[in-house]
Amino acid sequence: MLDHIGLRTSQFDALVQFYEATLAPLGYTKLFAWEGGAGFGRNGAAALWIGTSKTKPTGIHIALSAADRAAVDAFYKAALGAGAADNGKPGLRTDYHANYYAAFVIDPDGNNLEAVCHATA
Repeated sequence: MLDHIGLRTSQFDALVQFYEATLAPLGYTKLFAWEGGAGFGRNGAAALWIGTSKTKPTGIHIALSAADRAAVDAFYKAALGAGAADNGKPGLRTDYHANYYAAFVIDPDGNNLEAVCHATA
């Protein structure tokens, strides 16, 4: 359904560095960069775009797919190491479904970032 997501930030360099570290365990990298803009994705296709803004952004929820539960765990550790705030440690969320394994963090701009794996253990 979604083709891409765009985030605006007043702290561009810090947010790009945060996403470079946080998305690496999920296999996403910075694919495009120019002054005031960057695109992250995998397999040559950027799906998360970050651009500068003069206004304070409002927080949103972004859920990114992870290949397995170990990638969710690595995402969480990398995000905390890059300055994120904990918003839900890695684990099963059986209220969603039996195999919903996810972790949640708050990025430097207040966005709720999630990594999720739907595969069985």
